[in-house]
Formats: sequence, C-alpha cells, structure tokens
Amino acid sequence: MDKEKLQRIHEKIREYERIIILPHARPDGDCMGAAFGLKDMIETTYPKKEVLVSGEEAEYVKFLGRTDEVSDSAFKGSLVIAVDTANPDRIADQRYDQGDFLIKIDHHILVDSFGDIEYVDTERPATTLIILDLFALHQDTYKLTQKGMKALYTGTLTDTGRFKYPGVDGDTFRAIAVLYDMGLETEEIFLNLDVRSEELTRFKGYVLQNYKKTENGVAYIEITHELIEEYGVTLEEAASLVNELGVFEDCPVWTLLAEYEEKEVRARIRSKGPAVNEVANRFDGGGHKLASGANLGTWDRAKELLEALDELAARYKRSAS
Repeated sequence: MDKEKLQRIHEKIREYERIIILPHARPDGDCMGAAFGLKDMIETTYPKKEVLVSGEEAEYVKFLGRTDEVSDSAFKGSLVIAVDTANPDRIADQRYDQGDFLIKIDHHILVDSFGDIEYVDTERPATTLIILDLFALHQDTYKLTQKGMKALYTGTLTDTGRFKYPGVDGDTFRAIAVLYDMGLETEEIFLNLDVRSEELTRFKGYVLQNYKKTENGVAYIEITHELIEEYGVTLEEAASLVNELGVFEDCPVWTLLAEYEEKEVRARIRSKGPAVNEVANRFDGGGHKLASGANLGTWDRAKELLEALDELAARYKRSAS
C-alpha cells in the first residue's frame, strides 16, 4: 500500500465537486465492482458531490448498478478516475482526457503510464482491494452503504475466482473482513452470480462436448456468431465459460476464442502455471501471469496463438518432468 499516493487521491476526491469514474471496455466484475464501490463510497461520504460512472456494462453484475449518460460538458472541470485499466486504449469512454485531472487505479502489470496520479499495485489480486485500501486509510472519513459493500465484495470475489487464484493472501481476507464487520449481506450477490439460464446451461454442454486440445494439452473452444445465435446466449455469457476447460489434469493452459463485433476474434487465456501473459503480450493483449486476454483479429491469427500456447505448454511440461 502506497499511503502517500492514496492520500493524494483522497485529497483530489475532496477537492472536486464532480467525479467521473471510467471502467474499461468489456468490463468484468472487478472493474464494475471497483467503479460502483468507489461511487458509493464518495457519494455516501460527500452527499453534495456528483459522482458518475460512464462506459459499458456487464450484464452478469448489473445488480451492482447501471452506468450513466454523461455529456461532453460534464467532463469539463471534473476529476476523472479510470479503474482496473492498464492502458488508455482500453478505457470504455475515450473522453478520459477531457477532464481537469486524471487518476488511474489499477492492479495489472504496467502497460502504459497515464494519469496525473497513477496508482498501480500488482500485489493486489483485484482493483476493489485497492479501493478498500483507500477506505481503510481514511476509515474515520469514508462511509459505505450495503450497495457499495456488495460492489467491492463482488469485484474481489470474481477476480480472485472466489479466493482460489494466486495473489490471494491474508491481506485479502483482512480487507474483506472489514466489510463483514460492517454488516455486509451476501445473499443477493450469490443469488445473482450462481444463477445460469437454461440457454447458457445448454451452451455449456456444447463447450464440454466440442472442445479441442493441442498436442501438448492446450484445451480450446472456438465460438462464432452463428453458435451464439443458435444457442440464444450473449457473447459475454458464452465467454464466461472459459474456466470450464480448466478442469482437465493434463491441460496446463486453456483458452476460449470468440468472435466479437465485426467478427474480430479475441481470446481469453488461462493457466495453471505457465506465464500466459508473456504470450498474450505478443498478440496485442496482456494481463496476469495466469489469466490474460489477446486481440487476434482473425481466425488465422488465432491459430498462431494456439501454436504459441502449445509451445509454452510443452516447455512447462519439460521443466516439470
């Protein structure tokens, strides 16, 4: 925890009357949890401030809150805070540079430096935990309602794989314990996260019956627009099944390849040991050692990614033998 930088962020929050929080494109639970948790924390502590969240939404965590319609004029003279975003190109609302002051709060490996204050803590397995660090540093000042506590808990829960992923440590649980001590109610969170539509359940069956494996055990599934339409699921729902391929004992790496808008192919890549972010960086992507993404563009490029991941898996198996 960098207390000096967190203090500077706190002072900027106190200084500005309008604060605009920006999640990244195709947001996940941590991104939305950090955005809405921070929004609630500021609004509850400073009721006269206007706090807006601008950008895309994630359907599976829509219970945390909905984004705002923000005009160009609203950015003028505002404090802008980008959360959970390693590089500015990935910020959903590209007006991030139209405010008066920009703060970056993130936990990913540094890709691009941006912002007047840049707070990056790669030791934290979720950005929501950095927001909780800010809360803890000024616990006599900041307040949270159930809405904010649920957002911060949900973001932590989803980005740590329900506390299973590397990076989870005692500090993770101590931060979350503060929310429980404040009366966090988790029933709504699990009710929403554990529900799966019949359509998605059927699509899960398709994934488990049609996945493929490379020579060295990289499990993968290819998802096209035609499949999405046939099964009646959203692309976000389909992509959420990536970890269904991680249960096989001989698969150190797995990936879900999907067509996004204009049939641009992207990959979600996961690992049980090999550093997949090193490969993702070569394919216009990045992320964490065991969880990364890549922008591939075409299916031919996807084949190149699979070859690179297969080589990574082969090296990993040789080193482990």
